[in-house]
Amino acid sequence: MNNPEQGRLLIEPLHTVEELRAEVPACDLEAVASYPAGRQREYLTWRALLYRELGGPVTVVYAPTGAPQVIGTCPQVHIAVSHGAGRVALCISPRPCAVDIERLDRHFERIVGHYLTDDERRLGEAGCPHFLAVAWAAKETLYKLSGRSGLSLTRDLHLVSLGERWIEGTIAGGEPVRMSVRLLEDAVVVWYL
Repeated sequence: MNNPEQGRLLIEPLHTVEELRAEVPACDLEAVASYPAGRQREYLTWRALLYRELGGPVTVVYAPTGAPQVIGTCPQVHIAVSHGAGRVALCISPRPCAVDIERLDRHFERIVGHYLTDDERRLGEAGCPHFLAVAWAAKETLYKLSGRSGLSLTRDLHLVSLGERWIEGTIAGGEPVRMSVRLLEDAVVVWYL
């Protein structure tokens, strides 16, 4: 990683397994051999990106929540991964981090009552383009950042303010967490480093 004291967000299009074969160790190829082709590409793309950034293969394990963790690095490296819209989003940071990438054309309005309160919906009335997608990605990012499972999207995770390239939310009534927002041509990325 260029500067291990600063976090980074990396976004890359999915590559084919053949393109990635030389960039990942055999154990990664074996781990995904039974996966469907799309899942293989997602897994191997973020692994190759991680290895490139950290200067070679590292040991990745999974927390009970399913979040990937790098072990055995000094200083400690935290990672977060999301994939969607034909891309992988990877955060690498010296502190806990989280990321979510979502397609803009998903029908978030069908489930808005399952993830936004009335107060949160009003945040979007300020004219934020693609607010429902941004809000969903922000809630997913908060959920991942919490490191816990079983949190309610409406009871435990709250969006409290919104700016041009950021959104703030809380986890279980804690201090506000400011997440960055980037709109791509067909997707939104929300992350915390």
